[in-house]
Amino acid sequence: MASVHESLYFNPMMTNGVVHANVFGIKDWVTPYKIAVLVLLDEMNSSKCISLLERRRLNKLILPLQQGPDMTLAQLLKTVEECCSQLAYAVKLRLHVMAEGELKDMESFFDTLPNPFNERDSEAYKTSVVGLFVRHMLLAYNKLSFSQVYKLYTALQQYYSHYYQGGEEKSGPAFQTADDTDMDLTNPEDTGGKMEKEELDSSPGDENIPSRGPLSQKQAEYFLARQAYLLKNDENKALAPAALQEELNNMLKFNPDFAEAHYLSYLNSMRVQDVYISTLSLLHYFDRLILAGGDGKSSGDEGCGRSLRYAALNLAALHCRFGHYQQAELALQEAIRIAQESNDHICLQHCLSWLYLLEQMKGSDSTALTEDSVKMAVHFCLPYLASLGIQSLVQQGAIRGKPANKLMEALKDTDVLHWKHSLSELIDISLAQKTAIWRLYGKSTMALQEAQLLLNMNSLEPVNFGVQQNNTEAFAVALCHLAELHAEQGLFGAASEILEHLKERFPPHTQHAKLWMLCDLKIQFERAMNDGKHHFADSLVMEIAALNETEGLYRKALVLKAQNQTTEAYKILQRLLLYCEKTKCTEMVIRVMLSVAELYWQSSCYATALPLLLQALALARQYNLQYLASETILHLAFSQLMLGIPEQALNILHMAIEPILAHGAVMDKGRAMLLVAKCQIAISASEPVKQKSQALEVAIQSLDEARTYFVKVDCKERLRDVFYLQARLYNSLGRTAERNECAMQFRHLNQELPSHGVPLITRL
Repeated sequence: MASVHESLYFNPMMTNGVVHANVFGIKDWVTPYKIAVLVLLDEMNSSKCISLLERRRLNKLILPLQQGPDMTLAQLLKTVEECCSQLAYAVKLRLHVMAEGELKDMESFFDTLPNPFNERDSEAYKTSVVGLFVRHMLLAYNKLSFSQVYKLYTALQQYYSHYYQGGEEKSGPAFQTADDTDMDLTNPEDTGGKMEKEELDSSPGDENIPSRGPLSQKQAEYFLARQAYLLKNDENKALAPAALQEELNNMLKFNPDFAEAHYLSYLNSMRVQDVYISTLSLLHYFDRLILAGGDGKSSGDEGCGRSLRYAALNLAALHCRFGHYQQAELALQEAIRIAQESNDHICLQHCLSWLYLLEQMKGSDSTALTEDSVKMAVHFCLPYLASLGIQSLVQQGAIRGKPANKLMEALKDTDVLHWKHSLSELIDISLAQKTAIWRLYGKSTMALQEAQLLLNMNSLEPVNFGVQQNNTEAFAVALCHLAELHAEQGLFGAASEILEHLKERFPPHTQHAKLWMLCDLKIQFERAMNDGKHHFADSLVMEIAALNETEGLYRKALVLKAQNQTTEAYKILQRLLLYCEKTKCTEMVIRVMLSVAELYWQSSCYATALPLLLQALALARQYNLQYLASETILHLAFSQLMLGIPEQALNILHMAIEPILAHGAVMDKGRAMLLVAKCQIAISASEPVKQKSQALEVAIQSLDEARTYFVKVDCKERLRDVFYLQARLYNSLGRTAERNECAMQFRHLNQELPSHGVPLITRL
C-alpha cells in the first residue's frame, strides 16, 4: 500500500510548494549575463515587429532569465531564438557592437535604458517585473567605481569572445562546472559582508570559462524554490543528487550560514539514503536558523524554542526513515517535552502523528494513538493531519480484515475533507489506498478502476516550473498495480510499456524507484516459472530479496518446490511462516500455508494437507481475503479429488470458480478449469457408457477453456498436462485424429521442458 505519511515531514522551506528563503545576504550586482538580459528587455520594449504569439513566449521567459543562474551567451541566444529568432539576432548584434567597441558604448547603453519612474505606459515601469529588475541593475551599476566598471567591461568582452570563439560547447553552463567533490558538504571560511566588492574587484576570469561566483539573492531563492518543488513533485526533473549537492556546496562556500541551503542538502541526501550528510545538514539548518533568529512569525526566545522543538521533530522523522527506532523515540520525546513547555499544540499534534507511526513501524498496535490523533487534529482544525490519521486507520483496518464497505465509507469521508480543503496530494494517496485495498481483497476490477481514476485525474495543485503533481509515490503505486494487473491477464506487452513509463518517470536514483523495480522482478519471476525456466527464476530471487526480504524468501521456496527439493523448501516455508505470524502479515501467512500443502501433495500426504488448508480458509474468511479464500478452496477440492471423493470436490469447487473467473489471474483461471476437468473425468468413471461419453465431452470442453488461458500466459508445463489429458480422453472416445494431434503436442512440450519426476496429474 502507499505510505500515507510520505508527506508528513515538516518542511519549513515550503508552503504549497513555494520556498520561503531568508535573505541571502548578497545584493544584486551587474554581470555580463545580466547586461545581455537588459539588452533583451530593451529590445523587447522598443521593437514593434514582434508578433503577439512571440511576445507571449518571451513574457513567459522573462522571470526565469532574471532569477535563474547566469548562462553562457550561446545558451541565452538559443533560448531567445526558440521564441523569436529576429530578436535573438538583434541582441547578438547589440552585444557585438558593445563588446567590440569601447567602454563608452557600455556606459551609453546604461544611460539610454528606459527609466522605471517616468515611463508609466512602458513594460519597464517601476512596479513591473521588468521595471524592478532594471532598477536594481541601474542602482548596482551606479554604485560601481571606475575600476569596477572597467573590470565589468573586460568581463563583457570575454563573455562575448567566449561565444564568438565557440568555446561555449566545451565549457557548458556556468552552473554545471565542477570543482568540488561529489556529495561532500564543506564550509570554508566565512567571506563576510564584503563579497560584493571583492567579487567585482577580482579578475572576472583568468581562464576562458565563465566565473562561478556567488549567487544573488533572487538567483539563490529561485534555485532553491525550483529544486525543492521538483524534489517534492517530479524528482526526475530535479538535478541529479551529486550535481545538486555540488551546487549547494558552491552556494555554502560564499554564505555558510544560509540555512535553507542546508535544508535542501538534507532533502537531497535523503534521496540517496545518506545517513551522515542528511543528519549533519539537518543539524546545520536548525543551528543557522536559531543563530539568525529567523523563525517565521516568531522571534527571540519563542523563535529559538520553536526551532528547537521542530529540530527534534525532524530528527525523529529522519531516524524513522532509516529504521533507527530507539533514536527516533528519544528525539520524539525531546520534541514533545519542548512543545509542552511552550504550549505549542500544533507541534504536539505533529509529534502524536509521528508517535503512532513509530509504533506501527515497531509492529505494535497503535489504533488508540491514531484515534486520539485524529480527534485532536479535528479539534485544532488541522485537516491534513486528520486525514492522514484516518487513512492510517483504514490501512490498519485492511490489515486486520475489516469489511471493505466500512473502509470505503471512511475513505469517502476523508475525500469530502480533501475536496473541501483542496488537498490534492491526499486525494492521490486516497485513490492509491483504494487501489491497494481492492487488490488485497481480491477485487482486481475495482482496483483497476481506482488506478485509472487516479491516473486520469487532473491535479488541484498550481503548475509551478511547468510541473504538475503527478510524479509522487501515489502515482508510482497506481502504475505498479496496473502493470501487475496487466501481467496477470497475460498482457505482458502492455505491462512492459507501463514499466518503461515508470522507468522514465522514476529513474533508478529516485526514492520511489524501488516500487517499480520490485514490480518488474516479480513479473519476470512469474513468467520464468510459467515457462519452466527455474534457473532463471532462481537468479531473480536474490534481487527480489534485496528489495523485499519476505518476498525473496517466499520465492526461493517456490523455486525449490518446483525443482522437487522438498526438504529445503519446507524448512524455508516454516521459517517464513513463523516470521509472518509474528509480524501479523496474514496474506503471506495464507500463501505460505498453501505452498506447504503443495509440498504435502508431492509426498502423497493429501490427508495431512487438509487441516492446514482448513486453517488457511478460516484465516482468509476472517480477514475478508476473498480471492485467497477461493484459492484455498481450489486446494481443498484438489485434495479431496486425490482422496477419491471427486463429487464433493466438484461441489465445493463451484463455490470458488465464480470469484476466480471474475477477478482472478489468467493462470488461476486455467488451473481452476483444469481442476474442473479432472473432477469431471473422475466422476465419469463410475457412470454408464452413454453418460460417460457425454461427461468426457464436457471435460474436453473444460480442458479447451483451460488451454486458452494457459496459452495467454505461455505456461508450457500446464499446457503439457492439458494435452496429455485431452489425448487420453480422445483415445477413450475413439477420436484418433484429435488424439494424435494432442499426443504430438504433448511430446514436443515434454521434450522441451525438464522433468523432475513430478506426476503430471498429481498437482493443481
